[in-house]
Amino acid sequence: MKPSLSRRQVLSGTAAVGLAAAVPGTADAADWRPTQTVRLIVPAAPGGTTDVMARLLAQHLQSAWGQSTIVENKSGGGGTIAMTEFVRQKGDGYTIMVGNPGPNAIAYSIFRNLAYKPEQLLPVSNMIRIPNIVSAHPSVPIHSIGDLIAHLKGKPDSLSYASPGTGQSPHLSGAWFLQLSGLKMAHVPFRGAGPALTAVLGGQVPILFDNLFPSLPQVREGNLRALAVTTTERNPQAPEVPTMRESAPDVLGNYEVSSWFGVFLPRETPGPIVEALNNEIRTFLERPDMKARINDLGARPDYGTPAQFWSFIQSEIDKFAGIIRKENLQMDVN
Repeated sequence: MKPSLSRRQVLSGTAAVGLAAAVPGTADAADWRPTQTVRLIVPAAPGGTTDVMARLLAQHLQSAWGQSTIVENKSGGGGTIAMTEFVRQKGDGYTIMVGNPGPNAIAYSIFRNLAYKPEQLLPVSNMIRIPNIVSAHPSVPIHSIGDLIAHLKGKPDSLSYASPGTGQSPHLSGAWFLQLSGLKMAHVPFRGAGPALTAVLGGQVPILFDNLFPSLPQVREGNLRALAVTTTERNPQAPEVPTMRESAPDVLGNYEVSSWFGVFLPRETPGPIVEALNNEIRTFLERPDMKARINDLGARPDYGTPAQFWSFIQSEIDKFAGIIRKENLQMDVN
């Protein structure tokens, strides 16, 4: 009897074959250039970080390749509707996806009826990582994660936290914090970051788990009190705000959540196209003006090879799967 393979082993094997074929020599990669309009698909509405990074990359590619490069926003279903359509596109280099944790890591575990799989996508490179941030309304007598833990231990279920929506990265940041600490705090989901922020600013919900922006400007104006960022390192835009790990190392020593924004192609894309796009992403992220812009976003560059990006995505899928399983979260794409 042949030994069975785990889902992760199957996916890793698929990726190894696909990505090995996607690393030709530099000379081969330099030979590929588009000869018609290139489309960058954004699985979200205009104005968010995914959209911002896609438009900056589109400008770079248009200049580098000398071909018109357009951005198309296709929101809905937490990004899964656009991704479902994308995996059916030709792997010819003319359709590029800019993804994020929602449709590319969280969706695989949270949606019952998801119509695509990780192995249908070919990771090219991540571009940036941004922390989430935990904040409190100034009226709440909590000034640190240590204070929050102590408060919840002394008064279980006495607080609630807002997020931009069920199953999104900030929500799961809060869920994982509570799982690791063994504490309880009611989750209050909103339809987007704006409504969640408004509710906390108005004192309707005391704690907020959110992306770094738009919360950080409210922290600077004194309308929110920052407790911690969710990455392993402090953020250069807010160096005074500690990380979750350093705030409670005995409880949160393995804690790390970031919002990330990377580039994908359809799985059957030939190696020279993948390599050419990967090279341009590296050049894009190394530009001094882009480094400054990324810093302004509170992010850090995170270039990598296709194989490195695939490995990172697998770790993200596994991490969020564990959180979602413990939360017993299941949803349908609608």
